[in-house]
Amino acid sequence: MKKTLLSALLLTFGYSYSQTFVSTTPENRKAILEEYTGVNCVFCPQGHAIANSIVNANPNNAFIINIHQGGFSTPGAGQPDFRTSFGNAIVQQSYNPAQSGFGYPAGSMNRNVFSGLSIHSGYTAMFRNNWANAASQIVNQSSYVNVGVQGVINAQTRELTVTVEVYYTGNSPVSTNKLNIALLQNNTLGPQTGGNMGNNYNHMHRLVHMITGQWGVDITSTSTGSFYTQSFTYTIPESYNSVSAEIGEMELVAFVAETQQKIISGNGAKPTYTGLANNDVKVKSIESIGAQCVNTISPKVTIQNLSQTPLTSLPIEYNINSGANSVYTWTGNLAPLTSTVVELPSYSFTLNPTNTLTITIPNDDNNADNVGSTNFNKAAETDQTNITIRITTDRYGSETTWNLKNNAGVTVASGGPYADAGAAGAYPQPDVNVTLANDCYTLTVNDSYGDGMSSAAYGFGGYQILANGVLIPGMSGGTFTSTDTRKFGVNTNLSVNDFDASLIKFYPNPTNGLVTISLPENAMITLTDLSGKQVLAQQAEAGESTINLGSLSSGMYLINFAGDNFAKTDKIIIK
Repeated sequence: MKKTLLSALLLTFGYSYSQTFVSTTPENRKAILEEYTGVNCVFCPQGHAIANSIVNANPNNAFIINIHQGGFSTPGAGQPDFRTSFGNAIVQQSYNPAQSGFGYPAGSMNRNVFSGLSIHSGYTAMFRNNWANAASQIVNQSSYVNVGVQGVINAQTRELTVTVEVYYTGNSPVSTNKLNIALLQNNTLGPQTGGNMGNNYNHMHRLVHMITGQWGVDITSTSTGSFYTQSFTYTIPESYNSVSAEIGEMELVAFVAETQQKIISGNGAKPTYTGLANNDVKVKSIESIGAQCVNTISPKVTIQNLSQTPLTSLPIEYNINSGANSVYTWTGNLAPLTSTVVELPSYSFTLNPTNTLTITIPNDDNNADNVGSTNFNKAAETDQTNITIRITTDRYGSETTWNLKNNAGVTVASGGPYADAGAAGAYPQPDVNVTLANDCYTLTVNDSYGDGMSSAAYGFGGYQILANGVLIPGMSGGTFTSTDTRKFGVNTNLSVNDFDASLIKFYPNPTNGLVTISLPENAMITLTDLSGKQVLAQQAEAGESTINLGSLSSGMYLINFAGDNFAKTDKIIIK
């Protein structure tokens, strides 16, 4: 961070100076809520809703800084890390260290102590039910200082320039105040326990950096008529803790505090942008596609407008496995640096063991980001119709529900919620047996708390789908957040094809690692351990080839071969 001092002068109101955007008229204080939150906090979505209602009730007079901190913010497997190096110190000064901690969500309003509202007497942290009361008190109190903030981001260099103006309409009781500038990011999709949106919960006002450091920079002229202005530059990285830093989603909150506590007032702003192209649209991402057992899908693609003018129309070409291109013309109004998800019309294709979806948009000022692709596999198939759904819950069985639907969306089996247990552990539930017709089936397993079914804290639960007592490859799990979805096919024609199982050979078995495989046609090879976890997925061509299993632990595994005209599962032992 670099800073340029434009002026830091003690001025009388009649003095001539180039004050540009901060108000010089006495105003009331603005509410600054620092909300302590985390992706694994079940009640935090309620806190987010309360905070948003405060902002909506006080437009331009209330601002939120969401600080992901504490145990609830510690990411689990596959979860994003929204923590910062600033969060611990901010939260730790808000409560009494001699007392036990507090539940989340919590928050501090202007880092003020509110009698009767604080969690710990004499400290600033409050539970969510008291935030609105505190905000109402703040915005009805006069302020001796006004704050203005503006920001500009160069889209090519990612350099952010922030200009802050501070004007004192009264005397500060302390000779030195602290100016703080928080950089926030909006619209980050991710998991949130209690949000009931899987990995698509929209995280807003998320603190990513304090441009002025942990506790701000000094303002040393703090009497009536003082005017202070300063510019700061900061290059926004590509990511924070491997979470993409989207420059089009940034927000600024600047505030003045008497010390590292007691925020007097502040203000917020959305940056403007320079360096945008005349015409540049990006294929930002393609929604991942799970294993499929039908030959028709409707892909979803996220496009981003990197142009300096709104995007109103865009033809999108797409195909699967280099088949004939389909073209869909999106229409709308996409502002610069914003993104939108486009669901494309259904596309029919020949389902191979592995498949590739390719999406292309027209040439523009930067063609490097005009093409995107994603791969997906053919789901496992079984020629057996007697299917067993096996559920093992963790301690909190009441959180688990599931359903099995056919390709028409009709539920053919379901279960849960189950009973809770008195201690952590794995609790097998009665098997559910169904007889299924030839079709594509989708299993959806839900956890209402949002922490899945398998953890050291509550027990290693999970689910399996078996055909005649044998696990269907890929049809097991337990480690997820709110929802896990898997597909498989039932195809009795597999058993009546003119297929000689002896044509599939693999040796040696047992093996020390290298396995020679002979196949009559191209096939997808998958390997699962006895817990049902898939440990290998590899495409193999017809004829003889070699795979190396030397990195796997010793033990017995199930090896599955799936081609267009056959499927076979066998056992293999690694020594």
